[in-house]
Amino acid sequence: MTKRDILVIDDEEVITGAVVRICTSEGMTVDTASSGAAALLLLESHSYRIIVCDIMMTDVDGFQFLAEASRRGIATPVVMATGYSTVENAVRSLSCGAVDFIPKPFTADELLAVVRRGIRCGQLQRQAAAPAEELPDSMAYVPCPSKYYRLGYISWVLVEHEGTALVGITDLFVKTIDGLTGLALSQVDDEVVQGETCASVVSLDGTTHAVMCPLSGRIVEVNPAPAAEPTVIEKDPYFEGWLYRILPSELEPDLKQLTPCSSDRL
Repeated sequence: MTKRDILVIDDEEVITGAVVRICTSEGMTVDTASSGAAALLLLESHSYRIIVCDIMMTDVDGFQFLAEASRRGIATPVVMATGYSTVENAVRSLSCGAVDFIPKPFTADELLAVVRRGIRCGQLQRQAAAPAEELPDSMAYVPCPSKYYRLGYISWVLVEHEGTALVGITDLFVKTIDGLTGLALSQVDDEVVQGETCASVVSLDGTTHAVMCPLSGRIVEVNPAPAAEPTVIEKDPYFEGWLYRILPSELEPDLKQLTPCSSDRL
């Protein structure tokens, strides 16, 4: 089976051309497909480190492609892209199994950031799934605790007894950016929306990565620990490294769009 870096699926030549131009300039190999059906044919004889897939296509849309790829056992990380950039599309993409989401049009820096995160995510997931005798001394990444919920592999929620919820960044997302040096947070009383950016982190190479909020509501507390020292998120993303305490506005509907972390252990 031929091995390549990226498969980009889009019926707009301007988009596939842009991905080819940007990613080949960084030394990556790129194949293109103008439809979901054509992409599935390529995947019969080629393997890829990441797939970038448009949502709105004429034959098989992005969500149908995700479902069919899963049915066929294709484990390649998929990043969903669309010019119809809505919160609903972002959340649905992640809940259906995509590892990330990028709105169109995108800049070269935005594309490269999401591609590199996706490739790294695939490496970590394969490492975590490897037989015990092949594992290194340390875990590839720490999955979120069983009582939590996650938005894709990006952010998490822990519902508290008082009616509030803690939110933070998953260890897998942190490890895909390869070193956290900066953090920009929202403020107390800010309203946040599920699927929209609520924080951003800066990696060692200076790239900024947006963090999608897993829950809608009002921020009632900002954790001072990561605000003062962002590396606390790398050390303890699920406990000391939480970002916000939120008063949810649509808790039950939002939770239905998230993945229970207990399912990761089945």
